[in-house]
Amino acid sequence: MNSAIRIIGIDPGLRRTGWGIVEAQANSLRFVAAGTVHSNGKADLASRLCELHDGLSAIVHGQRPDEAAVEQTFVNKDATATLKLGQARGIAMLVPALAGLPVAEYAPNAVKKAVIGVGHGDKKQIHMMVRVLMPKATFDTDDAADALAIAICHAHHRQSVAGRLAALARAS
Repeated sequence: MNSAIRIIGIDPGLRRTGWGIVEAQANSLRFVAAGTVHSNGKADLASRLCELHDGLSAIVHGQRPDEAAVEQTFVNKDATATLKLGQARGIAMLVPALAGLPVAEYAPNAVKKAVIGVGHGDKKQIHMMVRVLMPKATFDTDDAADALAIAICHAHHRQSVAGRLAALARAS
């Protein structure tokens, strides 16, 4: 695998959905871009989901990633907030899937372990390690930094993910 693979990491959220793009080639990573898609907190839920969809679609079509990775939803004590986050996550998975990209999912602890070496850590540690791994990386929000961490996680795990998907395809 000598060609570079462009990966978009997506950190879903209803207010702010972070995105980050890296290029992985062999064992090296290169920062491409990062940012945040915002939705209008005063709008109804359907309109906010449309805003996320349209914003992510513009990013995917403009940046042309080859693969996508999305953080799995964690369940918190507020069931309503968890459901809304799940709906935003659905948009985060739908947009790259509609663009024909394979979409991988990673638990928050797997992302932390891939970036900082342990499954538990705070956002400051993650952001520091993203900057260490990619000194040229810039991000406008914590959500964008988290999205870069998700992309980094996928870059580290994509071979095993691709292998599992190929095995499933052969078994069908």
